Amino acid sequence: MSGTRAAIRYAKAILSLALDQKAADTVNSDMKLIAATIAESQDLNEMLQSPIISSSIKKSVLLEVFKKSNKATLSLIETLINNNRVDLLGDVAVKYNQLFDQSKGIELATVTTAVAITDALKKKVLAKAKELTGKDIEVENILDESIIGGFILRIGDIQYNASIANQLNKLKREFTLN
Repeated sequence: MSGTRAAIRYAKAILSLALDQKAADTVNSDMKLIAATIAESQDLNEMLQSPIISSSIKKSVLLEVFKKSNKATLSLIETLINNNRVDLLGDVAVKYNQLFDQSKGIELATVTTAVAITDALKKKVLAKAKELTGKDIEVENILDESIIGGFILRIGDIQYNASIANQLNKLKREFTLN
């Protein structure tokens, strides 16, 4: 819990710095790359979490991996290392992306499908979501074969479940009640 609060604080600080330097978009791209890289690389994640690996090694690895990043991003990495909080880097990156999207009035919509969505369907989802919320929407597709077909759309607190699995469960409940 305290790690989450600390990640939010660091994310707010780096967003404020990036906005002051007019580099918020660039830093947002850096943070997306950092979050994706840490999420996809188990070795990198384990290195960041390891208390055995020295801060200097972590610093050299991170500065090499993310050497093309903005100065504000590199400054964040150094600050986290100096404060012995480098294990929060992935969380800070995710929180930064969320705060950046909020500042731009962009909301994240997750669409869970059994197969990857096509570009045409993605455009329809974006249009419908914008109509419902009045905000710009960014779509994230989550694959879950257990829903069999259809989709589950989630925007903030709103969820619309049009999955085949959900419809089958409704039918099952109706038959068991009668």
